[in-house]
Amino acid sequence: MTVEERYRERYKSGDTPWEAGKPDFNLIEIVTKNPIQSCKVLDIGCGTGDNCIWLAQNGFQVVGIDTSDEAIAKAKEKASKAKVECDFMIANFLKSKIQAAPFGFVLDRGCFHSFNSKDDRRQFAQNAANHLDNAGIWLTIVGNADEDRQGPGPPQRTAGEIILAVEPYFEILLLQSSHFGSNRPNPPRAWRCLLRKRFIT
Repeated sequence: MTVEERYRERYKSGDTPWEAGKPDFNLIEIVTKNPIQSCKVLDIGCGTGDNCIWLAQNGFQVVGIDTSDEAIAKAKEKASKAKVECDFMIANFLKSKIQAAPFGFVLDRGCFHSFNSKDDRRQFAQNAANHLDNAGIWLTIVGNADEDRQGPGPPQRTAGEIILAVEPYFEILLLQSSHFGSNRPNPPRAWRCLLRKRFIT
């Protein structure tokens, strides 16, 4: 079963523990406290669109992509109900060039960390840089390997693994221990990593 098929089945069955039904507080805090100005934004692995909808409500021009057609269909329905405009599409970020590029801001909540290969994570970071304006910003929310977890949960990465993948293409503005926005009583720990694309002449 391919990654696309696996996620399609999980969205069909409702086995989506990463879906909280609301925007992630990490995104809200980063955008409002830094602040990140309204711009064109790409949400990689947007799921059912909660973060996209929040961004659109706050003046961003939003493109959301996901490999799951089920997730994209639900995201379109949610955006319609919220009366906001978002451009949702089915796409594999490692294989596709998103036509609306370049973006001022890229978000991924739990997509970058899903790649086990350090080469794939490096490719993901390079693709993120390629989709950004010079000095564009990437926020990635990553499962944190410092958590001694018992049982299932998101993939976990060390700070060193993140730095190894992103450093050639990005300046690290923030690498902070946090947790995922979640409805669970004990949300999984996360890294909140804010990056600025290195200026390329």
